[in-house]
Amino acid sequence: MSEVAICIPEKTFILHGVDDDLRNDGRSYLDYRPLAIETGILPQPNGSCRVRLATSDILVATKLELEQPDKNSSKEGKIEFFVDCSANATPEFEGRGGNEFGNLIAQHLSRAYGHPSVLDLETLCVVPEKYSWKIFVDILILQCGGNLFDAVSLAVKGALFNTEIPKISVTSVDGGEPELEVSDDPKNVWRLPSELFPCLVTLCMIGDNCIVDPTAEEEACSKVAFVFGVTENKRIVATRKMKGGSISPESLAKALEVAGNLGEVLNKALMDKLHREERKGGKRLGFLS
Repeated sequence: MSEVAICIPEKTFILHGVDDDLRNDGRSYLDYRPLAIETGILPQPNGSCRVRLATSDILVATKLELEQPDKNSSKEGKIEFFVDCSANATPEFEGRGGNEFGNLIAQHLSRAYGHPSVLDLETLCVVPEKYSWKIFVDILILQCGGNLFDAVSLAVKGALFNTEIPKISVTSVDGGEPELEVSDDPKNVWRLPSELFPCLVTLCMIGDNCIVDPTAEEEACSKVAFVFGVTENKRIVATRKMKGGSISPESLAKALEVAGNLGEVLNKALMDKLHREERKGGKRLGFLS
């Protein structure tokens, strides 16, 4: 969780505003900032998505590779997350700071997507013990404006929704080795069940109040924060406590309830947006075109 240095008067102003349910940008406790999302903006990857949450700017691309599965999971594929924090996003990402924060995000995404209700890795198997799909999810943080966990998770879900996996048939087995044939039809593909994938919901405790989508300044005022991985049916599949502050059991129960409700709304709104964008069809030009 990236933080900015703020002076005591500014911190006092933010704290008093949150107490009155009027944050420094005019939002209430549970309001998100403006969100923009684009998919399919990069031609080379198998899927791509860009998300801008206020001033936070995230770009995600997915790449597929066939590889031999591990012996302990011979009928499963893999999904791996890599996060690159641009040094231009915030001064804190200079040196090793960006690597440490990127690893933190990647670990939490791996934990959320590793839940058995999220992604059945056996669907990525092509030939047991021989070939399976490995999904590389590359995440680039272009600009930091607070609430990076949530913004990254939205971009990841959008990129996985946009990912098309070619259908493969086993034509013959020569000497015990299967021969794979990839369809030449670009429409002969299948998609991941992205509606099952979680969004991350960050809740910051400022005083006795729980706020969502914190700005970088609000993150600096919070003594404790939680990042929840929440699916469309309110199931919490991952939890991480940020910072070293404490929280009462009552406040934690309230945070869990708020995260579940917000996660349900956020997931459904995102899927509606992705489906509407897909129905528009046509070739869209991304910001790198």
